[in-house]
Amino acid sequence: MHIQTFFKNKKTVKASFISLAAIVLFLPVVANADSYTVKSGDTLSAIASQKNTTVEKLAELNHISNVDLIHTGQVLELGNTNKSQSTSKTSSTSAKATSIPSVGLNTEESEAKEFIAQKESSGSYTAQNGQYYGRYQLTITYLNGDLSPENQEKVANAYVTNRYGSWVAAKSFWLANGWY
Repeated sequence: MHIQTFFKNKKTVKASFISLAAIVLFLPVVANADSYTVKSGDTLSAIASQKNTTVEKLAELNHISNVDLIHTGQVLELGNTNKSQSTSKTSSTSAKATSIPSVGLNTEESEAKEFIAQKESSGSYTAQNGQYYGRYQLTITYLNGDLSPENQEKVANAYVTNRYGSWVAAKSFWLANGWY
């Protein structure tokens, strides 16, 4: 009698486990505080900028081999963004403002700036192409040896303002010529 009870209970346990596994497989993915769900129109560099991290870190954390290819609904792990956010709060206001690409820009200007960053470097602050460096592929001499993201933002803004007057005008030039 005990053997029959044992096998009956074993079948019940096995059926319960299979049911539980099926439920877990069909539950929606819940994003935690250290993750981000990709929305239509998002780019990895825009997400990185918004979340105070880098494209490289997001790509590494999420095993992304092509930083130009993310999908709507994809859940990206952000890692521990609390440390980088608290660090940026202690930095000076001007450095904080220049390290975020879209600060002070309207939506159209911000989108034009992000378009150029994506076309030039896939949004990477460390991209290199001969004498050109960083997110906006400026000459290394133009950056005066300071390759920091803050300086790249500052120099790119000055360059675009002096040469084109706006990021929208720079984007129009880029579309016509394939460079800016």
